[in-house]
Amino acid sequence: MPTLEQRLARLEAESQIRQLVARYCFTIDDRDIDGIRALFAPDAVLKSADGVMNATGVDAIMTQYDGRFDVLGPGHHFMHDVQIDFLGDGSLEATGRVIGHAELWRGGRMMVTAIRYDDTYRNTDAGWKFAERTIGFLYYVPIEEYPGILSTPLRNHAYPEPMPADFPERLPTWIAYEKSRGRG
Repeated sequence: MPTLEQRLARLEAESQIRQLVARYCFTIDDRDIDGIRALFAPDAVLKSADGVMNATGVDAIMTQYDGRFDVLGPGHHFMHDVQIDFLGDGSLEATGRVIGHAELWRGGRMMVTAIRYDDTYRNTDAGWKFAERTIGFLYYVPIEEYPGILSTPLRNHAYPEPMPADFPERLPTWIAYEKSRGRG
């Protein structure tokens, strides 16, 4: 049974990780470059499930964000649920999943996206940081295409040609369920 001190440390760590996730949204939307840089461990990895984004190290991550910001106008990120699982004794590393959505100006039009982040967090001398962050999209569409978007697997319209969504159809659990029902 964990001691009271261990339980308190776990709660503090969870709170700090939730604050990290919230700061990510604000710093991205505000284009707070120093703030974004401070969110990541020096050797962090930032990538997207579709492989378009893939950077290792804070400098490469910031270069990647410069490229993203070149095509994005104002945006507003909302995180809804955060699942945190501590590894080992929970003092140094944790994994997490975060779901949310964003409203964005991209390519001269209003777009909306449903997001899932798969994260690894590391406790550093400067507090909890992202060690790895992978972004995936359920959909990424112009607002006028939002109604009915879940009727097609080609739900990522962030690029010139629609692409398949990153989830749920690619998830092993989804595939297994669909197969068990004779649909896969």
